[in-house]
Amino acid sequence: STIALALGVDRTRRELIPFLTDTIYDEDEVLLALAEQLGTFTPLVGGPEFVHCLLPPLESLATVEETVVRDKAVDSLRAIAAQHSTADLENHFVPLLKRLAGGDWFTSRTSACGLFSVCYPRVSNAVKAELRQFFRNLCGDDTPMVRRAAAAKLGEFAAEVETEYLKSDLIPLFTALAGDEQDSVRLLAVEACASMAALLPSDDTEQLVMPTLREAASDKSWRVRYMVADKFSELQKAVGPEITKTDLVPAFTNLLKDCEAEVRAASAHKVKDFCQNLAPDAREQIIMTDRKSVV
Repeated sequence: STIALALGVDRTRRELIPFLTDTIYDEDEVLLALAEQLGTFTPLVGGPEFVHCLLPPLESLATVEETVVRDKAVDSLRAIAAQHSTADLENHFVPLLKRLAGGDWFTSRTSACGLFSVCYPRVSNAVKAELRQFFRNLCGDDTPMVRRAAAAKLGEFAAEVETEYLKSDLIPLFTALAGDEQDSVRLLAVEACASMAALLPSDDTEQLVMPTLREAASDKSWRVRYMVADKFSELQKAVGPEITKTDLVPAFTNLLKDCEAEVRAASAHKVKDFCQNLAPDAREQIIMTDRKSVV
């Protein structure tokens, strides 16, 4: 930033940014600092009108091997996405997202997962359809690390997608990820469960989300069951009192009796919140009945 101030906005765009894009550093600490600095560089290149010139170096940083560097580059890309005009978003940012999502290395595809939600609401319907297809491809990627990244960002992306496409496009992706062969992917899909349920009417939640949640609560991997227990308060608020009464109460009781101590401990931490969030008219009866069952 000191050099950019000395050069002025024009020379920063013409000389400094291309230099940073073309120069390959092998020190992760330097790359991390670059990724962080570039996210605050908009005023130094002339403001939002020229913010797209920051995309090339950040795109390179979003493909490096070191995870913390990639994550910081994605954070900076997300920050400057909001500073793009609608036209620049479609002309510059979306092509970057497509290149990352279609990259040969899993590192770029992993980074792409975190960028869909920040540009989807502001692009045309045709581009939205393309973005949903790219995200679908990432959810079915051959590399588990990419599917993990997609699962981690599924709930965030779902919050920006129209309800009709949430049901037709994203719910099937959620179901597939929740049934993935890798438990590290399945447990991240659980995080999206509460987001999905909160976005859907009660009837749709019961039909589209609850079957997957029931399976997760009894998953063969204790890590997945642990995640369900850890997210139980959020799930309870998202699905509402009726589904809580019919589905979540039995599931929570089973988690409190789980064979793995870690799962029982995570569930025990949620007992107070779970009981407080129960419908007042049924709270006492549920607590007393299921207390006896657990004991």
